[in-house]
Amino acid sequence: MNFKRFAAAVSAAAVVCLLALPACSGNGGSGDNPGASGDLLAQIQSKGEITIALEGTWAPWGYHDENNQLVGYDVEIGQAIADKLGVTANFVEGEWSGLLAGLEVGRYDIMINGMDVDEGRREKYDFSTPYAYNRTVVITRADDDSIQAMEDLDGKITANTLQSTYEAVGVKYGATVTPVDDFIQTIELLTDHRIDATLNAEVSYYDYLKAHPDAPIKIACTDPDVTQVAIPLRKGEETKTLREAIDQALAELSQDGVLSQLSEKYFGMDISREGN
Repeated sequence: MNFKRFAAAVSAAAVVCLLALPACSGNGGSGDNPGASGDLLAQIQSKGEITIALEGTWAPWGYHDENNQLVGYDVEIGQAIADKLGVTANFVEGEWSGLLAGLEVGRYDIMINGMDVDEGRREKYDFSTPYAYNRTVVITRADDDSIQAMEDLDGKITANTLQSTYEAVGVKYGATVTPVDDFIQTIELLTDHRIDATLNAEVSYYDYLKAHPDAPIKIACTDPDVTQVAIPLRKGEETKTLREAIDQALAELSQDGVLSQLSEKYFGMDISREGN
């Protein structure tokens, strides 16, 4: 090719790339342009930061303390994983459904938010190995004895965040689910007699009682199925090495007793091992 023509072609291509940059920029994770390098872990380590999505309103998984600092089991696990990867943890808070959407398009690298694993989610996301095990309970008003077993949810009105496993369990047993933003809102609806029950993690119920010991609520029954809690990632070859690195980090944190210590710190029990 003639050198002048070659140089002109290169210059034109450079202009096109420069003009396209704003459209490709983002304010979130390393995966804003997931196919850029084909390896999300390499992007994260090159950037020196991993963007972690969570709600930030769900104690003790992730919440703000009296000094408005983001703390919680998931927060410390995210920080520990980032340390293992040799990068900084950048936490981004948002509503549950928005976090999932952001994960799918690469706005966030991973999501650590006490997420239960089920078959429907496995079809949409890849998951790390479990870092906790969760028991779902049905919470009612203390003076309500109409729910004694999971089957008694049939025809009842419950409240949970959309696309949560708690919503799915309620629907499974015949409840009509009212959408809410967070656990605190569900309790308010419950004590105001606007719903019959709410479903949530057993540990979240006891954490709420620690802060509100006089709350007129109780556990009516417990789902017999114990669920795995893991970290979701986008499906695709570009997340494979990141998932493997996270699995290795979790294995080391478990072996070193860090997961058990954090679990005891935030839940008063060890939920990091199945059967505990």
